[in-house]
Amino acid sequence: MRFLTVGAGSIGSRHSRNLASLGHRVVVWDTDRDRLREAAALPGIETAPSLEGALAAKPDAVLICTPPALHLEPARQALAAGAHLFVEKPIAHASDGVPALIDEARRSRRVLAVGFNLRFLPSLRRVKALLEEKRAGDVLAVRAEFGAYLRDWRPGRDYRDNYAVRAALGGGILLDAIHELDYLGWLLGEVEEVFCTAGHWSDLAGDTEDVAEVTLRFESGALAQVHLDYLQRRYRRNVQVIGDAGVIVWDFPTHTVRIHGAEPRGEETTCVDDGDPNDVYVEEMRHFIRCLEGRQSPLVDGNEALRSIRLVEAAKHSARERVWVRL
Repeated sequence: MRFLTVGAGSIGSRHSRNLASLGHRVVVWDTDRDRLREAAALPGIETAPSLEGALAAKPDAVLICTPPALHLEPARQALAAGAHLFVEKPIAHASDGVPALIDEARRSRRVLAVGFNLRFLPSLRRVKALLEEKRAGDVLAVRAEFGAYLRDWRPGRDYRDNYAVRAALGGGILLDAIHELDYLGWLLGEVEEVFCTAGHWSDLAGDTEDVAEVTLRFESGALAQVHLDYLQRRYRRNVQVIGDAGVIVWDFPTHTVRIHGAEPRGEETTCVDDGDPNDVYVEEMRHFIRCLEGRQSPLVDGNEALRSIRLVEAAKHSARERVWVRL
């Protein structure tokens, strides 16, 4: 298949390399000429001098890997050119324009998939399977956490050049760590109400929130507390699910899933083989290709991605007004 990647930053380069390694033709375009030169040096990657020219070549699918605030316009152009769409998370920095994009993809019968790679992680899939098996019983409460020091995210690059520090481009920990809001919806269902405290408290550059505490009340009655930050010097990503029959704990850095049940056998710990860090991204592209072939439906489609964006918007509104916000 022929793919066009719009945006040659970290994630765009990763997806392009992975698609090329799977035997597909990949063309990359970016407004930044330095990034484009770096992409041209990657094995199996071609570059395009203009977006219009690249779309005129009729790629089968276009991957949108620009900063979030710059997702919608090239996505609309890709659909107009007859291409299928893969949009890296989040689908946009705000919900305005997203429903129209979803409708256009539906009318033109084009695949619209959104890149939430954690859904392909074996250890997190194990948590979902355990919940479906009712190993914790009915879920009552959840604690989820993500934290990592922003200066260390991309070694060799000045973090101040990252869109993460610029609100106008869709930065901020709430959008960057939207994975947590996505997978909690995947595990627990629809959110009914949101309360959030967020702000910029550190000496990091930029005008985006670097810490957020989000409380989610789900339609099921479960309550979740989500901590997100750009500040922790040691990477942390974990979730604790508390049910009326036990507790399930997932820890991503150690790839472990623990079950604390009421039964006499006590604690059960499983170390899940999550493979190389790139493996989930490869599987994400394989899944997208199966969607293009009509063999599967997107694990995260436009409507799923829109739900997460609306959660972020509700959280930001709550933080500004200091009120609960109903979805």
